[in-house]
Amino acid sequence: MLGFWYPLLLATLAMAQTCENYGSQNGSSCSCPTGFGGPTCSQIACGGNIFQGSQRPLTPNNSNSFANITEAGCSCEQGWIGTACNVCQTSGACQSAFSASGKAPTTPDVISGSQGGQNDTIVCNTSPRVWAGSQMSCRVNNPTLQAIYPLDSTLNIIRTLQPSLTPIPNVTAFGSAGTVYAQLFYAGVEQFYCQADSCTQTLGNGGSTASWECQNLRCTCREGTTFCGGVPSTTLTKTINGLSGSLSIDCDAVDSLTSTATCHFNQEVLRSLFPPSGLTLNGCSFGECVRQSVIDHGGNVTDTDLGEDGGKPLEGGVIAGLVVVGALVFFALVFLLLGCLKQKKARLAKSSDNGGIQVGVEWDEISYSVPGSSRAGISGALRRRRGGTNLNDDKVVLDNVSGTLQAGQMMAILGPSGAGKTTLVEILAGKSKSGVTLGNVKFPTRGGSADTVVPKIGFVPQQDVLPPTLTVYEALLFAARLRLPENVQDIEKRELVDELMSKLGISSLKDVRIGYNGDVGGGKARGISGGEMRRVSIGLELISRPDVLILDEPTSGLDSVSASRVAKVLRDIAHDPVNPIPVIASIHQPSSQLYQSFDSILLLSHGRALYSGPGLFAPSDYFARVAPGVVPACPQGYNVADYLLEVASDPHVSLFQVSEKDQTLANGNGHTGGSNGEVSEKPRDLTSSPAEVISVSGPALTSRKGVMTASRKRLSYATTFLTQLQSDAIPSAIRDKTLFFTHVVVSSILGVFCGGLYFKTDTTIAGFQSRVGCLFFLGALVAFSSLSALYNVVEARPLFLRERSSMYYSPTSWLLSRFIFDVVPLRIIPTIIVSTITYWMAGLAPDAAHFFKFLFILVLYSLAMTLFNFLLGTLFHNGGIAILLSALSALYQMTFAGFFVHLNAIPPVLRWLQWLCPLKYTLEALAVNEVGSGLLIEDTLQGVPVSVSASLIMNLLFGFGSNNYYRDVLVLFAFIAGFGVGVIGVVWLKVRERR
Repeated sequence: MLGFWYPLLLATLAMAQTCENYGSQNGSSCSCPTGFGGPTCSQIACGGNIFQGSQRPLTPNNSNSFANITEAGCSCEQGWIGTACNVCQTSGACQSAFSASGKAPTTPDVISGSQGGQNDTIVCNTSPRVWAGSQMSCRVNNPTLQAIYPLDSTLNIIRTLQPSLTPIPNVTAFGSAGTVYAQLFYAGVEQFYCQADSCTQTLGNGGSTASWECQNLRCTCREGTTFCGGVPSTTLTKTINGLSGSLSIDCDAVDSLTSTATCHFNQEVLRSLFPPSGLTLNGCSFGECVRQSVIDHGGNVTDTDLGEDGGKPLEGGVIAGLVVVGALVFFALVFLLLGCLKQKKARLAKSSDNGGIQVGVEWDEISYSVPGSSRAGISGALRRRRGGTNLNDDKVVLDNVSGTLQAGQMMAILGPSGAGKTTLVEILAGKSKSGVTLGNVKFPTRGGSADTVVPKIGFVPQQDVLPPTLTVYEALLFAARLRLPENVQDIEKRELVDELMSKLGISSLKDVRIGYNGDVGGGKARGISGGEMRRVSIGLELISRPDVLILDEPTSGLDSVSASRVAKVLRDIAHDPVNPIPVIASIHQPSSQLYQSFDSILLLSHGRALYSGPGLFAPSDYFARVAPGVVPACPQGYNVADYLLEVASDPHVSLFQVSEKDQTLANGNGHTGGSNGEVSEKPRDLTSSPAEVISVSGPALTSRKGVMTASRKRLSYATTFLTQLQSDAIPSAIRDKTLFFTHVVVSSILGVFCGGLYFKTDTTIAGFQSRVGCLFFLGALVAFSSLSALYNVVEARPLFLRERSSMYYSPTSWLLSRFIFDVVPLRIIPTIIVSTITYWMAGLAPDAAHFFKFLFILVLYSLAMTLFNFLLGTLFHNGGIAILLSALSALYQMTFAGFFVHLNAIPPVLRWLQWLCPLKYTLEALAVNEVGSGLLIEDTLQGVPVSVSASLIMNLLFGFGSNNYYRDVLVLFAFIAGFGVGVIGVVWLKVRERR
């Protein structure tokens, strides 16, 4: 009977026995952690390798005393180290052991579809990072612990991240995904063992450091060992068995000299015993036999390394950055929607009826001086008007000038060079002046039904600043769309343009380009003539239906015929029977026929008014009457204009206006002089630049400060922001097609050149350097090609100043339109062309995801450099200085991009400059994107085959972080935002017309 039950009893006892080291029960035996064996997993391996599994030789087992189980007499095979010989050191050791095992390679679905076929080469990963299942062995050299236990202590740790990715699952790795097993040996004897699960791996410093966070820690002390009762006075049994909760294993990067690292075994109790970071582990060696294809494809999807492929979670900073970008896109869409609603409302609004109103101009005691000049001082009266300040160093341009002009009249302001003609018309037009302006300007009105009128002043400068590539019709229609109210239909604006062209006599030039008409014989064919340009400039002001038209030397540089045509146009405007507009024009040297076109004359000399009153022969009669014998009479048949200029070139003191009462000749009697030659010293209300404006509606007077600036502030833009953007877009896009085609052709040629230079780059170490060189070449190309953006801004600056001062559009709409229609055709499209050609010819990562990430980075960098050049172009008036600074900044970026010098090798005093270098982030992101495709470097060094991940080479050669792609994206967005805000601020505050 006992013989029958005895085998069954033995089997029952065997099944009831406990598996040590947290081995798992497998029928009548135990499945043991890697490197352990025996019936209860209590014996450690004695040599062999992890591919042998249960066939590995074990240390002898003495069931009576666990203390006899040591590593004495055991030696590891070549290429294997650590307790139980679990830690590989060379890829050759892994490959040889795998081949000897006779096992077929596994190809789990998670890594299927790899680039270029499955790479089943077995390599040894000696970094802290775990791809599938890694072994590590460390020395425990804590001073406190060594004071009690002076012999050598070693901690053996098995970290399993994804056991299905190991070469032989359940053999070369133990446990389920996200588990940790640890055993501590003292003097070669195992003292206790621990286990934790729910582990996650977090990588840092480009994947060179690793941190494991685990839960459900439990530890078991081996009774009778040195730590656990062998020395009764210092037993740790209760402490070790009480370890629980969370566990962290933090490992630094491997030291290149010792090939080991420092780690910390951290738990709440251990942290209290060994502050501040738990049990310190020194001399840690790591070894993991893993297929190269697993490394190429990023390993386990549960890694939390920033920037790796495979759908890993993003860090909080990246998520916050993406939220900010998303918010900006959202607000842009909301802004667009609100713009559409405002535009629709403006188009449905009713027109304000101010028809029938006629506006005149009166100016009283206008004075203007430029502080700090070494020219002669101003009069004592003006000095006292300025509060008695010493102005002997001020340059006086105008001194106490008065005049008046009614609707339906045309006035000529005459005088020799330097008399102050241009300054006076600019003050009357409300232009911002750099000096100090004093006096009053009034705009009396009559007729109409409006209670308050803010006069619209049309100003035609001396120089014609026109868009050269637009036709005459396009330029006038552009002005009509922006300067006429939103509720005026486009068909009405077109009809008004046609009517105005007919009135100006330029209908035959409708389809003629202003600046040039194409290429003829290798050069540009001439556009319209100077006189025609002047009439177009006048038309650009008349299209807005101004109340007053002021011109600065409209006939200068024109022949007599062209000048006569311009004068006839101006006279027709002033004497229009339906809508007469007062016209004020400064004239340098008019012909006799031109002089007779003007109704009234204001003669200036040295900033003082000699005469203000009717034209024709009235000035000559006046001088003969007030200064007989001093000023000779005008000879019969002599050009009166020439006579007046001769008088003003060297005037007698008695000819100057001498009394405040007689300065303004509203009665038209021609009397301007006094008798004592002194300026009235009557106190007046004074303002600094500009002067006071009086807007008149009927008999009521309303005072406002700021000559025309105040009026312009009340004159809002005629159209909404969205209309300004739409109207300015087409002219901005077509102003120079040649530049667009040149960019496209050059980018295509450079793409073929660069692609041919790096054609089908191989995967050797030299080939990897060529790949990064190709990426660097593309970044440098974008930096230098963006110089044309700077040139475009500098070239467009004068036209912008004129159009802004004439209230065409806001600076923001101009900037946005230029940005859109400069960036898309001249930056993004050429960048895509050169990048696409180079990418596929050079043989970079051939998959869509990495290609579009590559393009995304280059487009972001192109946007950043475009805005940077916009900033330089708007900040500096001198285009040469701006171009020089842009070129120097490109060289600076090339220096600190990381290609010519290792970023970590830069002296600390200069190293911080790399963080201000957009090209550094661009090159790093491009390189990380390339190595992130699973790029493997295969080469031979002195006959020894080398097979290593390109990520390691990238870190060694350039100092780039392999997890920095999304960080670099956000930094480039920050550069774009910073440059954009800078451009807007400079344009609003600095790029404005100031005369």
